[in-house]
Amino acid sequence: MSQYILLVKRIGLVAVTNLLMELNAIILLPILTRNLTTSEYGIWAQIAVTIGLIPAIALLGLPYSMVRFMASASNKEEIREIFYSISTVITLAGLASSAVIFLLAEPIAGAIFDDNSSVVRLLSLLVFLECLNTIPLTYFRTVQQIKKYAALTLLKVCLSILLVVYFVLSGQGINGATTGLLISSSIMLLINSSIVISEIGIALPKFKNIKSYISFGMPTVPGNLSSWIVNSSDRYVIGILLGTTFVGYYSPGYTLGNMINLFIAPLSFMLPPVLTKHYDKHEMNEVKAILNFSLKYFLALGIPSVFGLSLLSRPILTELATPEIAAQGYIVTPFAALSALFFGVYAVVAQIIVLEKKTMLTGKIWAASAALNLGLNFALIPYMGLLGAALSTLLAFAFSFFVTAYYAKESLDFHFDYIFITKCILASIVMSLLLLRLEPEGASSLIVAVVAAALTYFAALILLKGVSEQEIDFFRDLLKV
Repeated sequence: MSQYILLVKRIGLVAVTNLLMELNAIILLPILTRNLTTSEYGIWAQIAVTIGLIPAIALLGLPYSMVRFMASASNKEEIREIFYSISTVITLAGLASSAVIFLLAEPIAGAIFDDNSSVVRLLSLLVFLECLNTIPLTYFRTVQQIKKYAALTLLKVCLSILLVVYFVLSGQGINGATTGLLISSSIMLLINSSIVISEIGIALPKFKNIKSYISFGMPTVPGNLSSWIVNSSDRYVIGILLGTTFVGYYSPGYTLGNMINLFIAPLSFMLPPVLTKHYDKHEMNEVKAILNFSLKYFLALGIPSVFGLSLLSRPILTELATPEIAAQGYIVTPFAALSALFFGVYAVVAQIIVLEKKTMLTGKIWAASAALNLGLNFALIPYMGLLGAALSTLLAFAFSFFVTAYYAKESLDFHFDYIFITKCILASIVMSLLLLRLEPEGASSLIVAVVAAALTYFAALILLKGVSEQEIDFFRDLLKV
């Protein structure tokens, strides 16, 4: 029981950290939308999705390799060799990617950044720094220094918020906001790297097993790229077909629905090293138990969130952004929330495939999903506008989940608890009836409605016996430790 309590505590710590990271976007939303034009906010959204795109390629999947191989390293010398070999390759690949963006700043700006080439040049530097920052953070994750990871991530969130707000309120617009991100990323790189060097020292890499690391990580690149296409390319397509103003309408609703990812982020962070240790020791019952627990935790929080965010999208966006953005973008939130739910379940189930090192399979699945998403985006957006983009994303995520679940069940005897899922849906319906009756408007009434809805949901779930006495006892023990 103690190992599960430790796992839950670590998941909880990462969950709080990711909540703060998600709140970063929410905190900045009213400041940016009310001090930038809608078109400039659209450029901000394009910056965010580009930062997600380039590392997906430039990192060459090597963070996965670091987690997979360093987690079982037996001494500091082996850790140094793995760390510096992978770091060197990532640095060179990130530098090359940044140089390409800098050199092609003019055409890139003309295509998706409203001809703002100066932002693209700043973005090229930011992308390189983000690639480098991934290295020490992956180290903290691999050696399970979760408190340190959480503290440093929180520091970066606070720094980026303060600097972006300062530059925007100083009247420097979208260029200033990008500069704020660049400065915060530079500061964090110095801090993170210094801590890692103080722990493991400095060594010249011998690249002894670099082929193994690359051969393990590289097959995940098409999957990462395809995942980005499914999750974020709609912003690019909207920008190309409709302009950055419509990206500004679309992005807040998508960001709100995507808040469900804060529940799956700690699992995606914690599960790979934890499951790897049990899997390599052939402790398959432990692997199944952890997967079942993780899936139940996510669904218990994710399902009601889909209902709640869908019903409250318009009043929340009115408070956080502007009435104009809320009127245009609220319809996006239900589709984004359901997409995030499918992705969350996928993220748990896909651990089975990763454990068996079948990363090529996940790459193929996401490649097919990306092709489906891009095709639907170009087909539907001209006729359905923002709704077409949201629907395309939902269908692509659903496809990825169902195909992955099919292959995962072939590898490991893993079952979904459909009775529990039904109880979560029924409890969510009860919660939704309360929200429909309350019809909250304004910040204070929204807060009251959210708290009342959460209490109603969990009360209904307990009455439906969706939570067993053993699980209640488990969480009591968790609070005592």
